[in-house]
Amino acid sequence: MYEIIKAKELAASIIYFDVKAPRVASRCLPGQFVIVRVDAQGERIPLTICDYDREKGTVTIVIQTIGAQTTKMKALKEGDAFHDFVGPLGQPSEFCSEDPETLKNKKIIFVAGGLGTAPVYPQVKWLSEHGVKADVIIGAKTKDLLILEDEMKEVAGEVFPTTDDGSYGRSGMVTNTLKDLVEKEGHSYDVCVAIGPMIMMKFVCLTTKELGIHTIVSMNPIMVDGTGMCGACRLTVDGQVKFACVDGPEFDGHKVDFDQAMKRMTIYKTAEGRALLKLQEGDTHHGGCGQCN
Repeated sequence: MYEIIKAKELAASIIYFDVKAPRVASRCLPGQFVIVRVDAQGERIPLTICDYDREKGTVTIVIQTIGAQTTKMKALKEGDAFHDFVGPLGQPSEFCSEDPETLKNKKIIFVAGGLGTAPVYPQVKWLSEHGVKADVIIGAKTKDLLILEDEMKEVAGEVFPTTDDGSYGRSGMVTNTLKDLVEKEGHSYDVCVAIGPMIMMKFVCLTTKELGIHTIVSMNPIMVDGTGMCGACRLTVDGQVKFACVDGPEFDGHKVDFDQAMKRMTIYKTAEGRALLKLQEGDTHHGGCGQCN
């Protein structure tokens, strides 16, 4: 069992947990994820790591209540425990393998949409610890749904909160803010990292392609099983079949076929849809773990 050290509500239906998981905390890096179960009968939920403390042996996750299992998670309090907390899984952010001195010469901006702010935070924090201050656009529908703004300001260069309805910060979509920063306000960037809803990441990539900015996206929204066995997160990247959970979750956003991935997500939701995908995709329907038949 994995004890919850801290639990708090960040926004409506968005809950923050610090979980005692020393083995995970000792090995994880930004960009990776864990699989969590509330109880022995619970569904396996893949969640991107929001933060970690190696000395305290804790890992931070942020959940949004959508279905039955995340609703159960919302009811957990400090002192309660998760039945399973498995990780770290997936590949770390590409920044973690780069020379810090090289990174210091890059101008980096993150675009975080909604719950995507949670996995953005550890990357910005890691960069800050290595002497790199990245800018961050935090987007949400309304002010009440913006999360981790204060925490982000402690580790980022500049933070640009943006709300769809204009209730706080800049008004409009995050792509508008990004274009304004580059085209009207004199900012320049070498790399953009976009994490959030699929449709947001698609349009950020269209924008950065116009602006000539290399872009990384995290495909964690399409993960289900988290081990490559279910085939849910199969996608096409630069014409090749990849699986977000084992090959990613991060990829070159300009090479991801977002339209195919979003269409596939819709089809995958039903048993008949999964059967159709299996028929259409043949041996590559699963294949992420390299062992499935």
